[in-house]
Amino acid sequence: MNSLSFLQTGRIAALAALCALPLAGCIDSSSPILVDAEPVFGPQLRLQVFTLRKGYAHDSQQASYRWNGALYAHAGGGMKDITAFSAHPFEDGDYIIQAVPAGRVAVTDYALLHKVAEGVYQVIPIDEDDADQVTRTSFCKKVDKSSCRIETREQLFSFARATAAQRKDDGGLAIRLPDGGSRPARGTRR
Repeated sequence: MNSLSFLQTGRIAALAALCALPLAGCIDSSSPILVDAEPVFGPQLRLQVFTLRKGYAHDSQQASYRWNGALYAHAGGGMKDITAFSAHPFEDGDYIIQAVPAGRVAVTDYALLHKVAEGVYQVIPIDEDDADQVTRTSFCKKVDKSSCRIETREQLFSFARATAAQRKDDGGLAIRLPDGGSRPARGTRR
């Protein structure tokens, strides 16, 4: 992956794992493939994000995002590498995260968001290496620094299915936090 850092430092250490160490094998596209996004997590989203390595959480940071009518746009906190993203329902309750990292104007990165528990999600970069050789040869184009540039929904879904079929303990962990809008006034109880 080139720079998808939703929940993974370097790439997807953010949403879902999207942060700062370039990861080899992640798919990308020159523009968003999935359109008509909805605010599936509501108008505001606060996350506590961790990088997962060998099943253990590391490198905690918080970030806030606001729905701008088309994407969740970065509104504060860490994970400044991911300026905006959208979440699209996929198969078996998972979501595909379509992320626009800072500084990479013409590149969109992808991750799979898997619900672990209520408000807790594992973010896994969609990795070309999870697919078989025929799929990689047929769908990946080597462009600039990208080892697997895709162009269609069919290609994205093929790679997403291959990643979903793997049992991975790396990627990112995102915990949804209260958005702060319903906090009780100081000195009062709920």
